[in-house]
Amino acid sequence: MQFRTATPDDEASLADLWHTAFGAAPVAALWRRDPGRHGRTFVAVEDGRVLSVVHCLPRPIRSAAGTVERVGCVGSVATLPRARGRGLVKRLAADAAEAMTADGCAWSLLFTGTPGVYRSAGWETFPAPSWHGALPAAVPAAEHAGVRAAAPGDLPRLMALRDRFDRDRPLTTVRTEEDWRRRLPHWYDGSCVTLVTERTGRGGAAEPGGFVVVRLLPERAEIVEIALAGPAPSATARALLATAAARARAAGRTGIVVRLPDVPAVRGAVRRLLPSAEAVTEHTGMARPLLAPREAVRATVTAPGAMHWFGDSF
Repeated sequence: MQFRTATPDDEASLADLWHTAFGAAPVAALWRRDPGRHGRTFVAVEDGRVLSVVHCLPRPIRSAAGTVERVGCVGSVATLPRARGRGLVKRLAADAAEAMTADGCAWSLLFTGTPGVYRSAGWETFPAPSWHGALPAAVPAAEHAGVRAAAPGDLPRLMALRDRFDRDRPLTTVRTEEDWRRRLPHWYDGSCVTLVTERTGRGGAAEPGGFVVVRLLPERAEIVEIALAGPAPSATARALLATAAARARAAGRTGIVVRLPDVPAVRGAVRRLLPSAEAVTEHTGMARPLLAPREAVRATVTAPGAMHWFGDSF
């Protein structure tokens, strides 16, 4: 068994491994967008084939202290079924942690459904809010007046809304225009719709006052991103979530998961529109201190209103 960083010759084997593990998910396509991908991709190789892989990507993430930190984001983790149970991911994650520290990362972030694999390597879970429930049979039209699907021309204003809403929000990624144009479309594909509600801006022109992103999965709908602006964020949140619920119901979905920050405007909208929804604390996110002290990292990932948006997945 050989443990090392990836080379261009490994790309075909990596693509096969990711397809085996993730199917049609855009893992390989996003990985190719990282210009330093080979040196940041740690592989276990046997007989010329990649059996296991861990990729780490530095991203700018806001902290609870109001700064932007370089964070090593661990993703694209996969192991061939026949090689599982041999501790390969744990070994590769340790190699990645050493490299991220040398690269100046304050801490490391990952999301997983198998936290036990990483806990022994120094990562700790942290809580994230969500609500799970049934969609209402009908949503009064008055609840979602003035909401429409976003158009390509809305992008500059959506970017501004995102930056404004996240300015002091820990755990959010500082998105670039490149992220909006190149990374987000991988995650917000044809199964997703972005809804905007308009308000009157300067000079009387209409401009987005908020937006949400809704994923229409085969088994349910998920609301995975929101931004609110203007003097009435609660009303904006209600209109956006009501429209999302109406669209999901019209598309044949009966269940919904809301993965948004637990802030008053969102909480109030959920209670009004989804009164039977259950508040569920999820623990799929994990953090590992590198150069930053543990207390500072925990302050960021557990801060009130902290959120990592699905579109910033890695």
